[in-house]
Amino acid sequence: MTITATRTHVALPARALLACGAVSGPLYFLTSLTQAAVRDGFDLTKHPASMLSNGDAGWIQVTNFLVTGVLMIAGAVGLSRTLEPGRGSTWGPRLLGVFGVSLLFAAVFKADPGNGFPAGSGPATISTAGILHMAAGSVGFLSLIAATFVFASRFSREGHRGWAVYSRATGIAFFAAFATMSSGNANAVVMLAFWAAVMLAWGWVTAVILRTTR
Repeated sequence: MTITATRTHVALPARALLACGAVSGPLYFLTSLTQAAVRDGFDLTKHPASMLSNGDAGWIQVTNFLVTGVLMIAGAVGLSRTLEPGRGSTWGPRLLGVFGVSLLFAAVFKADPGNGFPAGSGPATISTAGILHMAAGSVGFLSLIAATFVFASRFSREGHRGWAVYSRATGIAFFAAFATMSSGNANAVVMLAFWAAVMLAWGWVTAVILRTTR
């Protein structure tokens, strides 16, 4: 007997929470990529999205972190209310909630400027706020990676092989990109791969939430 993925009837408040989680990723990347295209000195091959928090227009990315963090937490709460008891029903939403909280910390503790952004800045320096930003990001990304494997185990238990493979592949790809960038070898290929991996992982979150709403 397999575990039912979700309840047949989902209460409207839970659906609203799930909708918040589903739009968090698209909103984050729409805002980030739009800024990347128009802000002077920003280069996708050199800079992570968090560096957009610097400069005169830095408040836009700070707000982006705050809003998407709240939306992600709401989505995690929605998942906790709709998933049937079983493997991953507790820790899956919790791990996604931790990822949402890490975005709030990323807004409060901004990444350090440097490497030519904002335009005219020199080599990157490390401040206390920058260290806390990196710590929050590491906790959030590792929580998101862990969530992919928790849900993969749940999907496998339920007999949803395709979703299990999709979840594990997402976690492996994201971990590989994150580990490579964290090693300090952040060349153009590594940076673009990291951008792609974050998009893949957040896309997975959206897919899982949309699946749950059904």
